[in-house]
Amino acid sequence: MVDDTQQQLVIITGMSGAGKTVAVQSFEDIGYYCIDNLPPILLPQFIEMMKDSKNNMKKIALVMDLRGRAFFDSLFKALDSLDEMDWIQEHIIFLDATDESLVSRYKETRRSHPLAIGGLPLIGIQREREILGDLRGRAQRIIDTTTLKPKELREKIVYHYARDHQEVFSVHFVSFGFKYGILIDADLVFDVRFLPNPHYIPQLQPLTGLNSEVSSYVLKWSETQKFKERIIDLLEFVLPQYKKEGKSQLVVAIGCTGGQHRSVTLAEDFANELSGKYTTYITHRDIDKRKG
Repeated sequence: MVDDTQQQLVIITGMSGAGKTVAVQSFEDIGYYCIDNLPPILLPQFIEMMKDSKNNMKKIALVMDLRGRAFFDSLFKALDSLDEMDWIQEHIIFLDATDESLVSRYKETRRSHPLAIGGLPLIGIQREREILGDLRGRAQRIIDTTTLKPKELREKIVYHYARDHQEVFSVHFVSFGFKYGILIDADLVFDVRFLPNPHYIPQLQPLTGLNSEVSSYVLKWSETQKFKERIIDLLEFVLPQYKKEGKSQLVVAIGCTGGQHRSVTLAEDFANELSGKYTTYITHRDIDKRKG
């Protein structure tokens, strides 16, 4: 049970290849401040930093890759000291998988095991399993990822650690101007330069799609309404599919020439249309570029 009055410290560890990267990304999606591969010897200093930043660092997830016995003394001393601190709640997640599954994953990625440089992956896996035995016994939750797909591991973490099982999937609408370059991190891009352009209406030219005069002009045309209808139909079909595949956010970019009128209007309109079903965000990347 998570105590909301305490700061949360989740330590993610386990076998190499068992899914620590997916796990830490999942914690990041549900609002945890995440640090990958923190040396255990630095854990006491990090805990002190958490105490000094008590109001800003409420939920922390750390990945600790423990392949050397030399790290264990410092780690266990730090964990023992946490038992005496009533302001913080620590929780260890140990990710595991069968030797056969881990060997298969190493072969698929063509990586060598860090404890078997130049040797067989199985040798490194067995060494690592022996080293991590004590830590596995101390973990509050052990997750066997042998048969789990990445999205299924993510769902497990969201289920157990998201507050009130919060919905983490969101849709981010971004308006932009093609003249300033296409949005490189978009999942879907729609070009609305074929729509009537308010730029050529003198009284509308200095305004933006956030003004009602501009949005009314853009939305009044039949081609705009037909375009809207088809895009909303498309989004209502694809968004559940992206969510099903474990994607946490979909970035939908709407582009016009300058990113001031048409794209802004439609980004706002699409976000409003879908806000009842999904968490939506809006960014207008180039709305003030002409002023600048």
